[in-house]
Amino acid sequence: MTLGPLIVQSDHTVLLEVAHPDAEDARHALAVFAELERAPEHIHTYRVTRLGLWNARAAGHTAEEIVATLDRYAKFPVPSQVSSEIGETMRRYGRLTIERVGGGDHNGTTGDAGQAEHQPERLDEWQLVLKSDDAAILREVSSAKKIAPLLGNKIDEFTFPVEPWARGELKQQLVARGWPAEDLAGYTPGEPYDIELAQGDWHMRDYQQKAVDAFAAGGSGVVVLPCGAGKTIVGAGAMAAVGAKTLILVTNAVSARQWRDELLKRTTLEPDDIGEYSGQVKEVKPVTIATYQILTSKRRGEYSHLSLLNVEDWGLIVYDEVHLLPAPVFKLTAELQARRRIGLTATLVREDGREGDVFSLIGPKRYDAPWKDIEAQGFIAPAACFEIRVDLPESERFEYSVAEDQDRYRLAASASTKQQVARRIIEKHPGESVLVIGQYIDQLEDFAEALQADLITGQTPVDERERLFGAFRSGEIKLLVVSKVANFSVDLPDASVAIQISGSFGSRQEEAQRLGRLLRPKGDGLTASFYTLVTRDTVDQDFAQNRQRFLAEQGYAYTILDAAEL
Repeated sequence: MTLGPLIVQSDHTVLLEVAHPDAEDARHALAVFAELERAPEHIHTYRVTRLGLWNARAAGHTAEEIVATLDRYAKFPVPSQVSSEIGETMRRYGRLTIERVGGGDHNGTTGDAGQAEHQPERLDEWQLVLKSDDAAILREVSSAKKIAPLLGNKIDEFTFPVEPWARGELKQQLVARGWPAEDLAGYTPGEPYDIELAQGDWHMRDYQQKAVDAFAAGGSGVVVLPCGAGKTIVGAGAMAAVGAKTLILVTNAVSARQWRDELLKRTTLEPDDIGEYSGQVKEVKPVTIATYQILTSKRRGEYSHLSLLNVEDWGLIVYDEVHLLPAPVFKLTAELQARRRIGLTATLVREDGREGDVFSLIGPKRYDAPWKDIEAQGFIAPAACFEIRVDLPESERFEYSVAEDQDRYRLAASASTKQQVARRIIEKHPGESVLVIGQYIDQLEDFAEALQADLITGQTPVDERERLFGAFRSGEIKLLVVSKVANFSVDLPDASVAIQISGSFGSRQEEAQRLGRLLRPKGDGLTASFYTLVTRDTVDQDFAQNRQRFLAEQGYAYTILDAAEL
C-alpha cells in the first residue's frame, strides 16, 4: 500500500510532500479547510485553523469529511486529538443563531418569510435576537464585556434581544470568542429592479452557476475564483437572482468602467440604468458602481460620501476584490447587515489579518473553485512560474548594507542588474505580449526608457490608461511597463508573459492579482510565463518566500533559476 503525502501533527500543522504522486489531489482537498504557511521546494506546511474550519462548515462540509480527507492522505495515523478538535471546532459554528422574531413570538420563529403566522410585513418591524439551544453557551457569551452592551435584557434562558444597530459588531465579537453565529435574520429585499442575464452566444459556466446558487442559498458570503474565471459574471448572476437595486464597490475607476461594460454585455441593463460614483463622476442610478477610494475619502475629518450607502434602498451590495476592502469600509459593512452581500475575490488572504472580519461582516465562504481545476477545463490558461535570482552589484551592496531597515527592500528590489535580465527574458519570448510590473516609479521609469516601452502609473490619466491597454489588447503594443495600478481588474486577455521586478513586500494578494493578468485563455493555447526577479541574499529574497506560498497554494510549480541559466 502506498503511503500518503501528508504528515498530520498534533499542533494542527500538516506537512505535504510535494514530490508525492498524490500531492496535487491532497493539496486541493486541503484547500477547503487549511491555510498554507510555508512553501519551500520539497515540503509545504499547512495549518488547520478555526476560521478555515468554520468557512468549510458554512460551505456545507462536515467534520467527518475533513477527518476522512486527512486519514485518506496521511502517511501516519492522524493524532486522535486533532480529529476530536476538528469535530469540536466545527460543532461551534451555528450553536448560536441570530434570528428575527415578530408578533411577540419568541419560540422558534425565524426571519424566513412564511415560517410563522402574523408576521410583520417589514423586516425592520421584527425583533433581532440571539438564540441558542444551549443555555450555558448563551450565558457565557452574554456575560462577556464586549458582548453584553450589544444585547438587551434576557427574554428567556435561550434568547437575548440584540440591539438593532449591533448585528455586525455582535458577529465580530462572537467570532473572537470562538462562537461564530449563523446569521438567519434575513435581509431587506431592497427596491425591486428588473435585472436579467442577456440571451446570446454565451452561457454561465457550471462553476459560475454553482457559485451563484451557493450565494443565493445563503444570502451573503464570499465567492473565491481565480482572475480570469469570470467573477464579474458571477456578480451579474447574483444581481439577476436578487432582482433589486444594486451597489457595486470596486477598487478603482478603471475597474468601474470594466464592470459597466461587462454588465451591459451580459445583462438586460441599459446604459441609463448604470451609474459611476468615483473621483471623476458622481452618478447614482439603480445600479451604481462606486470605488473604495471615494467611500474612504475624507473632508474635514469626515467620510463625506457615506450618504451613498443610504441614497437608495439597495437590495444587494457587491464587494469586488473583497480581500482589498479598505479597513474603514468594514465599519460601513457592519451597518449594512440587513442587505444581501456578495464578496468576490481570488484569495481570502488579507495582509492585515482581517479575514475574520470578512467572515463576520461580508459572510462566510460560499464557494471556492481551485485554480488548477478551472485550468484543466480550459477556462483559464496554464502558467509556468519562475523565480530568477540576480546579484546585487558591488556598487549597490554597500548602500544596501548601511541602509535603514525601511529602505532595504526598495534598494534590493531596485537592483540595476534586473534590467539586463528582463531584457533577456523578453528576447526569449519573441512576438509575445509582455507586461513588466513593479512597485517603484523611478525604477519603472528607468525600465520604460531602457526598453523603449510605454509606461502606465497611478498618475496616468484614466483615458490614456484605457488607450494604452486597448492598444496592448489589440496587439498594436507588445510591451507595457506598469505600476501596481495593473494589479486590479485590468482585462488583458492576450498578455502571455509577466516580469515582476518589485512588489509590496511579498504580498500574497498582490501575487494573485499579477498572476491573474496572465490567466485568461489564449487563442493559440499558449502557456503563460510568470517571472519574478529576486535579488539574492537580501530582504527581496526573504519576501519572495511569502509570494511562493500563494502560488504553491494554488498548485503552481515555482521553478527557481539563476539569472545565468536564462
